Amino acid sequence: MGTSTRPLALYEQIKQHLIREMDAGHLKPDDRVPSEAQLSEAFATSRMTANRALKELTEEGRIVRIQGVGTFVARPKPDAALLEIKSIAREIADWGGVHSCEVLLLVEECADMDIAARLGLVPGDKVFHSILLHRDRGVGVQYSERHINPAVAPAYLAQDYTRTTPSDYLLETAPVQAAEHGIEAVRCPAHVLKYLQIDAAEPCLRLTRRTWSFDRVATYSTMISPGFRYKLKGTFNRGQSE
Repeated sequence: MGTSTRPLALYEQIKQHLIREMDAGHLKPDDRVPSEAQLSEAFATSRMTANRALKELTEEGRIVRIQGVGTFVARPKPDAALLEIKSIAREIADWGGVHSCEVLLLVEECADMDIAARLGLVPGDKVFHSILLHRDRGVGVQYSERHINPAVAPAYLAQDYTRTTPSDYLLETAPVQAAEHGIEAVRCPAHVLKYLQIDAAEPCLRLTRRTWSFDRVATYSTMISPGFRYKLKGTFNRGQSE
């Protein structure tokens, strides 16, 4: 007796069709994926069914849905440095992207209790504070906030961070003696969502990093990236200088 094959549900048919198109190279990374309306018309089904197919492909990392912009074939997720301190511009260049940066904040301010404790200062001491949005070909890949001890990088506020990066400047000015890293999966903070153009439900990676230079704490940084656009990989070589 022959074995009958159960027909695929319509959402699965849509999903498998798009996977075949991507695997065959007909839909390449960054290509726009047909919309819910186009897919529902092509497969004679509801937009809800098309939405389920796109939602599952998003969860699997095959496509990227950017709110208010559209749905695109995902790029292969790049490896980003964790233990190695490396500028985001170099990381983006290494995976074949094009880096750009928007400076959202670049000021001198008084350290609150939390930042003072992290930098080994006294509350009210002056610190430099920067917030930058890093993009790859116009798409936000990292929201980066830093607090810097002015004693180790007195010209930090004078740099043009649309032409260089804080990491490049700091590595040259204040070579790292030691670094402390933390990494966790988080929901994107509400004030960051609009910059990264992601849905509130999308998981993000948050990297915190504290560095030491000239025998004192130099920087405390928090970097937030959409999990589906970015991944971290750590390497360490004995005797390697960061």
